[in-house]
Amino acid sequence: MFHSHLGNLNEKEVEEKSCNIEIQGAFILSSCVTFFGGLIILVIFRVILKITKKWQSINHSGAILKLFSSGRSGLNPLRRFYFYRVFHDRIEVLLSAQTFVGRVLVILVFVLSIGSLIIYFINSTDPTGMCSTSEDKTLSVDLSFNAFFSFYFGLRFWAADDKIKFWLEMNSIVDIFTIPPTFISYYLKSNWLGFRFLRALRLLELPKILQILHVIKSSNSVKLSKLMSIVLSTWFTAAGFLHLVENSGDPWLNGRNSQSMSYFESIYLVTATMSTVGFGDVVAKTSLGRTFIVFFSLGSLILFANCIPEMVELFTNRRKYTKSYEAVKGKKFIVVCGNITIDSVTAFLRNFLRHRSGEINTEIVFLGEAPPSLELETLLKCNLSFTTFVCGSALKFEDLKRVSVESAEACLILANSLCSDLHAEDISNIMRVLSIKNYNSQTRIIIQILQSHNKAFLSKIPTWNWSAGDNIICFAELKLGFIAQGCLVPGLCTFLTTLFIEQNQKVFPKHSWQKYFLNSLKNKILTQRLSDAFTGMTFPEVCRLCFVKLHLMLIAIQHKSVFHNCRSLILNPPAQVRLDKDTLGFFIAESSQAVKRAFFYCSHCHKDVHNPELIEKCGCKTRSQEELTGPAMVVVKSSTSCISECQDSAREQESSLSIASLKNRGIMVSDTPEDSDQLDSSGMFHWCRSTPLDKVVLKRTDKSKHEFRDHIVACVFGDAHSALVGLRNFVMPLRASNYTRQELKDIVFIGPLEYFHREWRFLRNFPQIYIMPGSALYTGDLHAVNIEQCSMCAVLAAPSKPPSSQILVDTETIMATLNIQSLRVSGPTQRPSELEAKAVPTFSKHEGKRRYQQIPILTELKNPSNIHFIEQIGGLDGALKGTSLHLSTSFSTGTVFSGNFLDSLLATAFYNYHVLELLQMLVTGGISSQMEQCLVKEKHYGFHEGCATVLSGRARCKLGLLSLDKTILSDIKPRKTFGQLFCGSLDNYGILCVGLYRVMDEGEHNLENKRFVITRPANEFHLLPSDLVFCAIPFSTTCYKTKEIPYKLEKVPSAQTLDDITNVMAMAPESPEQLPKVSTVAEKTSQHLSSRVYPS
Repeated sequence: MFHSHLGNLNEKEVEEKSCNIEIQGAFILSSCVTFFGGLIILVIFRVILKITKKWQSINHSGAILKLFSSGRSGLNPLRRFYFYRVFHDRIEVLLSAQTFVGRVLVILVFVLSIGSLIIYFINSTDPTGMCSTSEDKTLSVDLSFNAFFSFYFGLRFWAADDKIKFWLEMNSIVDIFTIPPTFISYYLKSNWLGFRFLRALRLLELPKILQILHVIKSSNSVKLSKLMSIVLSTWFTAAGFLHLVENSGDPWLNGRNSQSMSYFESIYLVTATMSTVGFGDVVAKTSLGRTFIVFFSLGSLILFANCIPEMVELFTNRRKYTKSYEAVKGKKFIVVCGNITIDSVTAFLRNFLRHRSGEINTEIVFLGEAPPSLELETLLKCNLSFTTFVCGSALKFEDLKRVSVESAEACLILANSLCSDLHAEDISNIMRVLSIKNYNSQTRIIIQILQSHNKAFLSKIPTWNWSAGDNIICFAELKLGFIAQGCLVPGLCTFLTTLFIEQNQKVFPKHSWQKYFLNSLKNKILTQRLSDAFTGMTFPEVCRLCFVKLHLMLIAIQHKSVFHNCRSLILNPPAQVRLDKDTLGFFIAESSQAVKRAFFYCSHCHKDVHNPELIEKCGCKTRSQEELTGPAMVVVKSSTSCISECQDSAREQESSLSIASLKNRGIMVSDTPEDSDQLDSSGMFHWCRSTPLDKVVLKRTDKSKHEFRDHIVACVFGDAHSALVGLRNFVMPLRASNYTRQELKDIVFIGPLEYFHREWRFLRNFPQIYIMPGSALYTGDLHAVNIEQCSMCAVLAAPSKPPSSQILVDTETIMATLNIQSLRVSGPTQRPSELEAKAVPTFSKHEGKRRYQQIPILTELKNPSNIHFIEQIGGLDGALKGTSLHLSTSFSTGTVFSGNFLDSLLATAFYNYHVLELLQMLVTGGISSQMEQCLVKEKHYGFHEGCATVLSGRARCKLGLLSLDKTILSDIKPRKTFGQLFCGSLDNYGILCVGLYRVMDEGEHNLENKRFVITRPANEFHLLPSDLVFCAIPFSTTCYKTKEIPYKLEKVPSAQTLDDITNVMAMAPESPEQLPKVSTVAEKTSQHLSSRVYPS
């Protein structure tokens, strides 16, 4: 009885087993037939279409067959029918979720797909019921879902342009292998899971659905959702495949090796495989399962190693960098935005922290539009105590609120100077300024601008406020201004640069000249309010006292004019300018502690103090009374105007007003009848009428017609599509009005003519500019502009190109430098009469010998690390190996320049924007933001230049280079030390000496007399006869002795030695009659001769 019952059960199981195999075959066959059958039909129609096209081109037939085309829409003749075209366009719009109905349809399909996947999870709980003859309650629900999927599949098929490509898409394969089995299961009244696990691939649509619902908006959220959808869909799909093959067994064994495995156990096995743990408690037994595990393990390693860590990083960074910055009352902080990269942040922190070394009380909040890289994150962690990173954009109010911009001390905007599109970079930063100013108009902004013509947009912002500290650092203006100053005065570019760089690298000099140069790098431009003891004194008196008594070099002051409320900077003011109370002084000194002596100085307490280190703050009554006493306003007439001019009649005053009005119209009328110079509306630059480009273009064959001598050659690289360098910023300092028209040097540009067509509209109103179409890489073009006779050749860096190797950004510049320095100028040593025609002076002990000289050159490098190429080209011995550009021999001699140090000016402008004002005035020819404000105010209030003003745009000092034996400095006795020279030149001529340009070595191996720069030598520094002196020379001073016109000066007392000078305050101020005067003949000589501010 028992055995018969057991036999009946076995027969029933075998019958059910065979039923499962048949049903499985029916389910799989339905999907495969649908997929391959449809693909074969589409391919056949594609072939028929191609054959029909060829046949139609011959017999003009076969149009009906084209109706079944699956090619491009433009080739399908059904598109010619209006109804089909309208219906097709409507379906495309619907499927793209551009309308409300389309969005609802896309979301509904996704939700139903997830519902179908949930039904699969429910049915997979009992693996033994995979093939059941009983009616399943979820079958009707899943059938309705798949009926909707069939409708959606039909819409997608109709809208597809390429049917075969659509048929092979992942979503199409999912529908083909899941929809037909559902209808088969309803027909057979048997539910088999089969390939329904493929519905998990619909999870890849999750980021799209979340974006449609506006759940995620940021790029990080989208990226995180994509990674999560990839991991989840792969996880569920792999588990579904293992669940299928392990419960079904290998088909060639008729399922004899199958095992009962739930879907949860399949997920557990997939997780152990993806994590490479492999506990071994759940394993695959079928051959299909094990083969799948082998290949899945390799793919899961890549997936797990890439996606999971990135997901964790995005999730943690989202919480870490999306938090709002909590501003603490009483704690200062700044916001830095714009180009936030590892390079820009490193440079900013290095320059920002050096200003307050050891006393960091300002926190830095970086507002970056993308999460920080690993390198940047490491850098921020190293400075975690005073840096915070917030992910956001300055263009969004909510992000500005998160960083509390309204409470920040300032907002600093960084620019990417190496970008390929300079204009787009500037516009994006200007948009950030607009956004910040719209959010809070009182926020102080300091911005970096790459192109100078974009500065005008910032000044037009209604809430832009110069007086509140808003400032602009224009890279093109400053960079080309430095190079222009180096063309005017050899070595001046290096001299000015050393005042704004920080040298922290330990270097061991091998030669004496290196020791002098490195010591001079310690000097910087510093500001300090002057003591009230200096109130009422003239600038030369204060400058001399500071130099002798305090060991400080005062070079400029901030002076408030009595004619308007504008304060402007004056370099080396004349004796007619007397200091007011709380005057701001600009010093060249080593430390901020040293310049405090100028504030602590008391004429009563420190009268007998000879050691400047002992000058400290005192509490005497004299100082207290001086602090309570208001400043004495002293107005002295300008030396270039007559004293009686202020007492003229009203008719003469009206005449002066009419002249001033002409100046404001665009042309500045000359001050003297002999001088026919035309100046621009500001009076700061030489001007001429607009010159057509074809009038200044030179031809290589007409060299004899343009014999240039003592001119400036500028090598430019670019094309018709490259970014503009801004050559106007290079020309303006060379056309400053404090040089007479006779002193102006011809400027010859060498470069592509199509590039100059774009730049010429900015240059056409400057005189004596010429263009040679060609290239500095071609020696013939260099000889055509007579480069052998030039005073300086400037090789400007090529415009920015798309990102490439940083080493190759200076390729054209280095090649041009190699080409130019290969040229040699041979000839005997110049006669004394010829020395004054050369720009670069030569001092040689080997008189009469034939010698070779290199052409004076100044090369601009974008990448400072490329300095070693220039060092090799120059063949310089004794270079500091392995050092930066600012410690190289080429830099010390003034033959190379790099604008990378301009990044440090952002921190300088934040701590002390007056230093930036001085730099702009020095390198741009005199224009500064303060001067621009004054000019605007003068136009509004009708201010005219009277005889009493000391701020004449033209009568300002100019930087020059004077020799000790060929200029008026030779009359100074004694002048053995720099201190004696400083006092003597200041007392006798009003010339301010600030540095030296010394020959490296006068031995046999330095036949070219290479010189190096010494910034602010010590008072006891001994001079050499061959030294050249960097000076700030008054406009009307004649510096040279000529044989044709005798140079006469009134006899002035010789300069006293430093030991005899103890107190300048005790000296009575000189009357105007006692001041040294330049003879009338000599003064005319400086205006009509082609004189220079440095000898040759």
